[in-house]
Amino acid sequence: MKKKPILYFTLLATTLFFSCKETPKETVVPETLEQKAHRIHENVITIDTHNDINVANFTDSINYTERLDTQINLPKMEEGGLDVSWLIVYTGQDSLTPSGYKKAAKNAMEKFAAIHKLCEQIAPDKIELALTSEDVRRINSAGKKVAMIGVENAYPIGEDLSNFKKYYDLGARYISLAHNGHSQFSDSNTGENDSIWLYNGLSDLGKQGITAMNKLGIMIDISHPSKEAMKQMITLSKAPIIASHSSARALCNHSRNLDDEQLLLLKENGGVVQTVAFSSYLNTEKHEARAAYMKNSYKKIADSLDIKLYDRSEISTLSDIEKKVFFSNYTKVKKIGDELAATDKKAPPAVNVSDFIDHVDYLVKLIGIDHVGLSSDFDGGGGIEGWADASETYNVTLELVKRGYSEEDIAKLWGGNLLRVLDEVQAISKTI
Repeated sequence: MKKKPILYFTLLATTLFFSCKETPKETVVPETLEQKAHRIHENVITIDTHNDINVANFTDSINYTERLDTQINLPKMEEGGLDVSWLIVYTGQDSLTPSGYKKAAKNAMEKFAAIHKLCEQIAPDKIELALTSEDVRRINSAGKKVAMIGVENAYPIGEDLSNFKKYYDLGARYISLAHNGHSQFSDSNTGENDSIWLYNGLSDLGKQGITAMNKLGIMIDISHPSKEAMKQMITLSKAPIIASHSSARALCNHSRNLDDEQLLLLKENGGVVQTVAFSSYLNTEKHEARAAYMKNSYKKIADSLDIKLYDRSEISTLSDIEKKVFFSNYTKVKKIGDELAATDKKAPPAVNVSDFIDHVDYLVKLIGIDHVGLSSDFDGGGGIEGWADASETYNVTLELVKRGYSEEDIAKLWGGNLLRVLDEVQAISKTI
């Protein structure tokens, strides 16, 4: 090939130089990983499916408009970019008697009333109760936070199935048939501790409860009931089910987590498992080492302050006044202990957001991105390093971006999947 003269190349280079100089191209600065995470976090609707409440924080003087010591409240939701909080009507397990049901019903109604008071009287300009996925999107678009209601333990329903409709009318959109202890409806996962079961799954009343929830359009929550009960729910339910706050048993062998058989059944059913940021459900070894260290630290602090601490199992035996004093004291002790641990190089590492997303990775690989979601169990024992309260919610999105999840994936994990199930449950109810 004949070579082009040197003069040609000189003229060409000169032309290009002046051409570029006359019409400079904009320099495109690549988006950093953190910028990408912030953009995605801002774009998607973030839903946490399990936050416990204390009615003492729903008064005219002490409420969620303030940055309380609670893990969930409106200022912390704003700080962390958490859009939707499922506030939980939780009642602990008691005797399967009319008097037990009556006492539990009072507790449940107080919590329903507290949530409605927050949304309708205390801060209607800041937060609104949603009953459907359309409500969630409408309220979010209006710039307000969203409250939804889940019922943890159907025990306060008693034996009157019409109470399912009552709870639905009050805003309940998922209900768990049991908690820690067998209810009148279902065996609990806690039966694994002593191999004592009442029904080997669901009671006859529990089976009727499944039918009632399908008819009403209430999501069935399998996070606390036993494995056998969950399998029977899958068989009986005409609609997808959810695990509102559970993780992968293959990674952490806790009875509150779901094993692979359960997860695959959940996928086949079209449901969703909301991975939970609960330390002892994520990494047993790290949790136990850290818990032992913190327990010893809390005891030393409590002793120095002349404060009595109680084990979790003892709290239910306290009077209301004693509980109030205990929780106030415990919050004080915990805050001091956590600050000391943060500066102690000998402190065992805490379970963190990376451990949490390890479970998400496992679940997504096993059952697919369409069947996995996120939850915290804030103010009910949940919270990990990096997502210790609602103000740190962005850190979860950041870790997901680091792991290579797309915006579409993250939108599904942060609530898209859960809302899809809610839509299907409500659509099916209209056909029954």
